[in-house]
Amino acid sequence: MKPEPASALFAGPFALATLSAPDGPSFPALVTADGRAVDLRAALGDEHLSMLSLLERWETVRPRLHELATATGTGRTPLADLRVHAPLTPRQVFQSGANYRRHVIDLHVAHRAPGDERPESERRAEAAQIMDRRAAEDLPYMFIGLPSALTGPYDDVVLPAWAKKPDWELELAVVIGRPAHRVPVEEALEYVAGYTIANDLTDRATVFRRDMPQIGTDWLRSKNAPGFTPLGPWIVPAESIANPDDLRVTLKLNGETMQDESTKDMIFDVARMVSYASATAWLLPGDLVLTGSPAGNGMHWGRLLRDGDVMEGSITGLGTQRTRCVAEVTE
Repeated sequence: MKPEPASALFAGPFALATLSAPDGPSFPALVTADGRAVDLRAALGDEHLSMLSLLERWETVRPRLHELATATGTGRTPLADLRVHAPLTPRQVFQSGANYRRHVIDLHVAHRAPGDERPESERRAEAAQIMDRRAAEDLPYMFIGLPSALTGPYDDVVLPAWAKKPDWELELAVVIGRPAHRVPVEEALEYVAGYTIANDLTDRATVFRRDMPQIGTDWLRSKNAPGFTPLGPWIVPAESIANPDDLRVTLKLNGETMQDESTKDMIFDVARMVSYASATAWLLPGDLVLTGSPAGNGMHWGRLLRDGDVMEGSITGLGTQRTRCVAEVTE
């Protein structure tokens, strides 16, 4: 699959990407608004430069990136001649669930307790009160993902033969730009380098361990198959996104809209998610904080992923990823 037209690439004058020429090694790149790429190894004079090492000096390198974005001359390659990979391979991936108000209310209503005969409107109002209380008093729900689950924004997604209920979960992903530990909410956005798109696929059939139900969820099995997290295409600098808490998250399946919600519906906003993760862990440059998925997953529609499906996920200002599902071939 090809990158989207240059006219709709991303917000702001430039973004970051990991690209490669045909049969060549991948390299960190600056992508300009007109759809051309600058190899940052040559531009910054570092043949060993990676996206992680770039983000490790994010604050000092940003002025130079702005200069490169506005400079004229040679050394720019059309995106059409390059392959777009996942924009980075982080050291840590922090994932989150149950973070969109309407999504969680829908789940609450759908999972009615036996004998609860109240009308849906009453149960929905009760769920809304629970969400209000949770936002005011409780903490985000967060867990750890594997970098090996990441794949490119236009790569095929292999559905493992054992995954009986694979589902989509389009999410806003935060890219950390400075080491962060025990960061207050009011300072958390200062540690964000930029934003990208993640589709955090989940096999619903393996979320809960039937053999050991008292343990709870099994995120290793249900979320971390190779390629289960398409990422990108771009890292858009935080300064180009006016308000990460008011972006449209849209996923289409074979052209039909399944998810379409604003990040305004998040129970815990971006700053609270970053602050919460840093309360326990050291966040490192390049780490990802996934902020949860809005309503409209496959379980809601009674339609899960299968061979040949094409997912198209977009977030305001961050571009669009397109991935095709391919069933695993087993002997």
